[in-house]
This record gives sequence, structure tokens and C-alpha cells, in this order.
Amino acid sequence: MLTIDHVSMEFSSRPVLDDITFLINRKERIALVGKNGAGKTTLLRLIAGEYQPTSGRIAKDSDMTIGYLPQVMLFQDDKTLREEVMSVRGKGAKDDIQTDEARFIAEMDRTIIGLGFERKDFERPCSEFSGGWRMRIELAKILLSHPDLLLLDEPTNHLDIESIQWLEDFLKTSPSAVLMVSHDRAFIDNTCPRTIELTLGRIYDYNVNYSRFVELRKERHEQQVRAYQNQQKMIQDTEDFIERFRYKATKAVQVQSRIKQLEKLERLEVDLEDTSRLNLRFPPAPRSGDFPLIVEDLRKDFGEHNVFHDVTFTIRRGEKVAFVGKNGEGKSTLVKCIMGQLDYMGTLKIGHNVKIGYFAQNQAALLDENLTVFDTIDYVAVGDIRTKIRDILGAFMFGGEASEKKVKVLSGGERSRLAMIRLLLEPCNLLILDEPTNHLDMQSKDVLKAALQDFNGTVICVSHDRDFLNGLVEKVYEFGGGRVKEHLGGIYDFLRAKKIDSLQDLERSKNGPIPTVNRRSTDSQSQCNAPVEPSNAKLDYAAQKAAAAERRKKEKQIAETEEAIAALEAQQAEIEQLLSLPENQTQENFQRYESVKHQIEQKMYEWEILND
Repeated sequence: MLTIDHVSMEFSSRPVLDDITFLINRKERIALVGKNGAGKTTLLRLIAGEYQPTSGRIAKDSDMTIGYLPQVMLFQDDKTLREEVMSVRGKGAKDDIQTDEARFIAEMDRTIIGLGFERKDFERPCSEFSGGWRMRIELAKILLSHPDLLLLDEPTNHLDIESIQWLEDFLKTSPSAVLMVSHDRAFIDNTCPRTIELTLGRIYDYNVNYSRFVELRKERHEQQVRAYQNQQKMIQDTEDFIERFRYKATKAVQVQSRIKQLEKLERLEVDLEDTSRLNLRFPPAPRSGDFPLIVEDLRKDFGEHNVFHDVTFTIRRGEKVAFVGKNGEGKSTLVKCIMGQLDYMGTLKIGHNVKIGYFAQNQAALLDENLTVFDTIDYVAVGDIRTKIRDILGAFMFGGEASEKKVKVLSGGERSRLAMIRLLLEPCNLLILDEPTNHLDMQSKDVLKAALQDFNGTVICVSHDRDFLNGLVEKVYEFGGGRVKEHLGGIYDFLRAKKIDSLQDLERSKNGPIPTVNRRSTDSQSQCNAPVEPSNAKLDYAAQKAAAAERRKKEKQIAETEEAIAALEAQQAEIEQLLSLPENQTQENFQRYESVKHQIEQKMYEWEILND
């Protein structure tokens, strides 16, 4: 159906893809994996036709259609949800489901609801939805257009655990071929029986799912290490021979032969960093009281909207628990109540000697922009861990020269990873993590999970990543319908208890983010908070009006940021096209390219913070 034939791609004379070849057959589902920056998104954009390869070709059937979901896109604001999704009817599909309106509407309803919307949302203007929900609208449009090939770049980033399961089921029965990038191990394990790894510009193709691929990759790594060590020994022996007999006339022929041998030698590389021996541990948790958190009859309202009510539970010292449920049901809101960032009604008691380590989705904003990556971690590291800082940074993709970068030049995802490392090293006994894995690759998630499993304090984790939660938590709190229900056991015990492999029985939630009013903000990543005095009154009209005005202001800033990103990406594409010709590969053009790339990263970071 589609052939990648000896394709290479360079940016600023830096090879991203190096002579790669593979075939995508009809109805195949393929996971494209690799570290951040390996070129996965670049490959998707090449297949989608947004980039042209430096060399090689991409051949596809003449009647083939492609649906591409990038990580970031611009949206239309002038239509309702229903009108926007209906706009794909009849576009590009070969089957008659697109021409039969009744069949299309029935499938449209199932798809939109499966992705987490309610029927009452169908007539809402698209402009009322947050960036994450608008990505779901675009995903619905792509799925309903029934392309021959689906290109999905991190499709689960904006989905809750229930919608992820729905998408899994959809893809497993879809007639479309799928090539997807995802750091959600359970998701790709359940959907993709073939795995392509992209590393150092090359690909390794495995006809197995991700879990089996990890085992095979380890074997490959061990073989590479042995071959690399043997070659290094041979090189050293040859260089020693050359040096020893360089000036002896009787050995001149042999010396020249060895020199030519080294010149022709293809040097081996080890394309995987081995972090298997990295044993990252949290500092010992100071002992807290027996009950770090007690919640009784807690209620939170935003104006006339009730987020949750009658919430009562107790978390014991040493417990590791998960907050799960659909987006908008109050998971992050309850966390903010615990952190003292929001008013509430009811009782919320922080236990004796509790020191909280908090990772919020916008935690990266608290980093000192003038420090380097290394100094940021060195500042908080104590004891023996200071000798392992570079190993830790390497495990979280800050190896080598990246550790000397200033924080201010990092992208949003890089800042989030750095904030997570910093949190790992600060002494605390109650860790509260709000979507901690969003910007971590598979290896980094494994390192973090192992550290949390060994942590002797208490953990509250808000996450939709089933693989990350599996084996980590022993209790699950389900948010839905304004209530919070406690379930004993791990995440899969909970899912089995629901008699399905998803959270499909959770009640349908309100959609989009809920405007928040900060009572007081935190100025550090790890702190102890006293209970907040509850508010006895709802927001008055003036406060509601101010909140609405602030929301409109943020939405305008988001739109302006998206426009700026689009303009910068257009600039970037022009420069890339320019640099594809050897005569244009000047230092000035390279500097222009790096400058625009940095501006895009900064704007992307602003966009993430505004959406949070």
C-alpha cells in the first residue's frame, strides 16, 4: 500500500533519517517508537506529504487516502461540534457509509460519545472547548473519514483512561492501516502487533508488540555492545602496531596496509543507552502521622456548577493510590484543594509532620530559567545521589551536552521532565503527582515508576496511563457524577471489577476545563500545607463575571499563540526547503533555522501553560 524507499532527511546538514526502507501493508497497525528527537514526527510528516525527503522516495497507491493527527494543530471556531464533525461526510472515503446520511450520523454519534462528549455538547460552538477537547474533535473527524492509512502522533495525550480504551477498541476493528507514535505502553501493546523503532536515523522493524520488542531490543543491545567492544579492541591493537613500527623500513608495507584498513573501517555505534542498572531512589521519607490525609464531606462548586460533593476518605501512611475518571470530573480540582490553591466546603486535614512534594501539569513554570539543567538538579541533590546526577539526567534524556543547556532554552516537555527530576530528589513524605508521565518516554517512565515503587512515603497519582499505574497503586479512587468512590486493589483489579477493560461504566462527565479561582498559590515544588478554611458562600455575580472575563482573555491569548506557531512553522518549512539545496546551506541560514525552531519551542511552551 505504501513504501518508504531508501528515504533520508536532513535538517541543517544534520541527518535525522538515514536511508530507511520499510513497507506498510493494508490494515496493518504499527507502533513507531524511539526517544524524543529521534525523528518519529518527521517521518509521519514525510508520509503525510508535509515534508519532502532529502533523498529516496515515498510511493503509495494512486487512490490511497491518509488521515494525519499531529500533536498540535489550528482549529476552526465558526461551527458547532456537530457541524464541524459533519464536514468530513463524503470526503475521501471509498465506502458508502459516507454517502448514507443516517448511517453516518449513527457512527458519528458513537464516535463523538466514545471520545468523551455528551449529546448536549453537539450544538456547542467549537470555540467553547479547550485545546485538548478540540484535539478530540479533530480525531473524530479523521476516524470518520475512513482513510486507508491513519497517522496518529501521540493520540492519547488529550484522552482520559475511558476514551483511550474506546479508541483501542475502535482501532482494533478499523479497516484502516495505522502508524502511530505513542508513549502509552498499554495502548500500543493492545493495538499494534508490529513495532518499528527509530534510533540514530535508522529503523529496526519487529513483527511483535511493544512488550516483546523490548525483550528483543535488549538482546540486540547486548550484541551491539559485544561487537563494539571487539571492534574497539581491534582498533587499539591496530593503532598500537602502527605506532610501534611506523618508522621501521622493514614494516612499511604492513604499516600502510593497517592505516588503509582503519580508514576503510565502518565504525560501529551502540544506538541504545543502557539505563537498566540505574537505580534511582527518593531520599528517605521523614516519618509522618498515621493518616497523611483525611477528607470528610468535602464539596467544591464553581458558581452554580458542582464539581463533587459528600467526598469522604482517609489515606494512610505509606499507601499509594490513584485518582482516575473522565476529564473534568474533579481529579485535579481535589488535588488543588489539598494544596490549598482552592477554597472548598467540608473538612480536609493534612496529617502531622506531612511534607508534600507536588508535581502539577504546569510545574515547569516554577523553574529558574537562568540555571543550567545540571545546576537545577545539583542545587537540590544531597548526599550520595550527587555522584549520580549525570546518570539520572541521561535516563531522562538530558545526557551529554544537553545537561549544560539553560532552562530558558528548553521546550515545554523538557522543562516538565526537569521539574520531575527535581521533585524526585527533594525529601518529602506525601507525593502528589498530576499526570506525571505526559512528557516522558518509555524508559524514563520505567525509571520513575521503579523509584515510586521503592518510595517509603505516601503517593497520590492522577493518571490515565494504565501501564504506569499497574503494580504501583493498591487503591483506586473513581471520580464521576459528582462523587468519589473508593476501590481496593490495583488499576486492573478495578477495571475487572467494572466487568470491562476500561472505565466505560463511569458516568458521562461535563466537558472542557472548569475555570478556577486561586485562593493562594504555591511558590515551591515541595511544601507542607495547613488545612484551608472552607468558604461558606458561592461565587457572587461579580466574581463570576471576573472569572468569565479572565477565561476570555486566556482564550484570546491561546488563539494568538496558535497563530504565531502556525506562522513560525510556515517559516520553518520555507527554511527547510531552502536548506535542502547544498548551495543554500550557509551558516546564516542554519542560524535562521535554529532561531525559528527555538521560537516554536517557546511558543509551544506558552501554549501548554495557557491551556493548563
